[in-house]
Amino acid sequence: MKQSATATRTKPRKTPDRNARLRYWFDGTMARGTSALVMWLAAVTLVLILVFTVFILITQWAPENEDGSKPGFFKQLFNSLMHALDPGTVAGDTGGWSFLITMLLLTLAGLFIVSALIGVIATGIDSKLDDLRRGRSLVIENDHTVILGWSDSVFAIVRELSIANESRRRPAVVILAEQDKVEMEDELREKVPQLRGTRVICRTGSPLDLGDLALSNHGDARSIIVLSPDGDEPDTEVIKTLLALTHEGADASAHIVAEIQDPQNLDAARLVGGDRTVIVDKRETIARLIVQTARQSGAAAVYTELFDFDGDEVYFHADPSLSSATFAEAVKAYETASIIGLAGADGSVRLNPPGTAIVGDNEIIAIAEDDSALETAERSSATIDEGRISAIPPVPEEPSKVLVLGWNERAHTVVRELDEYAAPGSTLEILTEYGKPDVPALNNLTATVRHGRTSERASLDAYPIGEYDQVIVLCYSDELTAQRADARTLVTLLHLREMVGDRTKGARPSIVSEMLDDRNRALAQVAHVDDVIVSDEILSLILSQLSENARLEAVFQDLLDADGSEIYLRPVEHYVTAGDAVTYMTIVEAAARRGETAIGYRVSAEADDPAAGFGVHVSPAKSARFVIDPLDRVVVLAED
Repeated sequence: MKQSATATRTKPRKTPDRNARLRYWFDGTMARGTSALVMWLAAVTLVLILVFTVFILITQWAPENEDGSKPGFFKQLFNSLMHALDPGTVAGDTGGWSFLITMLLLTLAGLFIVSALIGVIATGIDSKLDDLRRGRSLVIENDHTVILGWSDSVFAIVRELSIANESRRRPAVVILAEQDKVEMEDELREKVPQLRGTRVICRTGSPLDLGDLALSNHGDARSIIVLSPDGDEPDTEVIKTLLALTHEGADASAHIVAEIQDPQNLDAARLVGGDRTVIVDKRETIARLIVQTARQSGAAAVYTELFDFDGDEVYFHADPSLSSATFAEAVKAYETASIIGLAGADGSVRLNPPGTAIVGDNEIIAIAEDDSALETAERSSATIDEGRISAIPPVPEEPSKVLVLGWNERAHTVVRELDEYAAPGSTLEILTEYGKPDVPALNNLTATVRHGRTSERASLDAYPIGEYDQVIVLCYSDELTAQRADARTLVTLLHLREMVGDRTKGARPSIVSEMLDDRNRALAQVAHVDDVIVSDEILSLILSQLSENARLEAVFQDLLDADGSEIYLRPVEHYVTAGDAVTYMTIVEAAARRGETAIGYRVSAEADDPAAGFGVHVSPAKSARFVIDPLDRVVVLAED
């Protein structure tokens, strides 16, 4: 056995013969594509016309010229070329049958070659057009925004970026996704018809492939947005994309914004992304917004106003003229901008700092219509009506009663956030059809869980809806498709509307609904819902803002964190007394004396009007006067 194995190993290999080598060489040339095929056909054509030309010259079968001489080599070569390329040439031939039959054979051979040539060229053109259609060329842009991936969020992001880019010269947004280029462009034209001068360039490719990723020219981009894809492990795809973006080192200047669905993957994403990456916790962000809007009607409209580019946004601005002023003095400085905090040189952010804090070398954090408006901001000379400032002290929050209908992956965080805000002795009841609620350890809430169909009136009748302070309707996004989940939510909302009846907003619970598709928002408003949170829509606004200014991450975290300063909508009578019209400056001063920062107000008469922004007015002119209505609310930043 040992000798046999040795003999097998030392058996000489068979050397390929000349035919095998030629065949291998020919296959290699053919694999080079259309250009190689055209060259081979040209070579065959040349050989063909040379052979026939020499044959005719030797046989002397060609007819004589007018002067009685026979055609020379070049004349016969040209005639043979015409017969090979143009079948009609043979119809005009004269001479003997031998010449005519020879030229006919040449024409037939030429037909095969020309047909093959036309087929090769047509195939090559189709292939090139297909490459162009799929978007495989390198993007020649700079200072552009790159979006990696494709989801429903992309439409809102492109819309917001088009608004933000109105002041830029030849702005561009590049989208790299595995979808067909033409299909992406068609969907964008349909859902984002107004691009305001922003050019959107689509490329087909995988963000995980370094070659495809290079098509977006992300090295020269201003910012990069990594969307969370659909699938079983979306966070894995996002982390791998971050690896592809950062493998070249830290020399790239574009900052990255990425969304992560599972908080357990945040550390891994931050480790891979490094300092140039802002990671948005999708589950945590949506859950916090749901809780904050559930606690006070109208909060969703305020957050939307701050997060989108259509209206007022948050900006950082250095104003040396305010360096010696206290924060309480600074908030009254601008006529149409609201100063909400201070930003240190070390990147620290303080929202609603103490009124005695000195501005100093800090940048101010302001809410304004545009960053350019802060450069030429008009100083306010509005008066303060001292006699109208209310002396009503803050009212401690009482124990609340909350009802949660539905359960999904965000519900655990929703319950935890509800417990952070609730007063001791509060109660929480959960009714769900799907899932097994994993209720976290609670300090202020006492939770009970029941299973039942939240879209059936019989199940809801077991709960005295009018006795609850807040009702939160969560969608079944873990179990159902987006449209089916939203349909269940809408049915539940319609039942709640009937159960609540025609009570005024002050006498009915605050009802907040979660939607997956923004197209269903208008349908939810029919059920007189106080606020609707559309997950992808609000995340798109945040991603767009962070892509333009990564420093806003600290501001948004503070706004949504229960430990920092949050947005509150409080009764206007807590700030000014009833009477004649009062200046908004008076409300700003009243809020400052309570350790709060006023950023606007909400008119109750416009609360159900989407065209009026649901009554929310952010950063109004401080000299503007309005009549006090007991149902109006002042929008403030406060610790609690």
